[in-house]
Amino acid sequence: QVQLVESGGGLVQTGGSLRLSCAASGRAFSDYAMGWFRQAPGKEREFVSVIGWNVWTTYYADSVKGRFTISRDKAKDTVYLQMNSLKPEDTAVYYCAASPPRRGPTPRLIYDYDYWGQGTQVTVSS
Repeated sequence: QVQLVESGGGLVQTGGSLRLSCAASGRAFSDYAMGWFRQAPGKEREFVSVIGWNVWTTYYADSVKGRFTISRDKAKDTVYLQMNSLKPEDTAVYYCAASPPRRGPTPRLIYDYDYWGQGTQVTVSS
């Protein structure tokens, strides 16, 4: 019943752009922080970005800062990740995740998140 479904992945050339979407259903996530993680072949899952229940609260991994932008539309229960200036090292499966409301630092660890999507593949050709 509770689902996070990613879409928008695909194949793009170096320097290109993609816009990922994450549609949530099954429960209200308006007071959750929503994050994006990615996992490349042979590597561990890593944090990419997060946006809080307050849409003005965002955080980015150093590797994507200045290139990626996270946003959310609470009315549509949808989170987005705009990815610009893509590099081959951005190639990975991208996962959407939801972190329950709490006081403290912006959640950046996989352990902070309770709900996960199935992922969408992003491939950046050299």
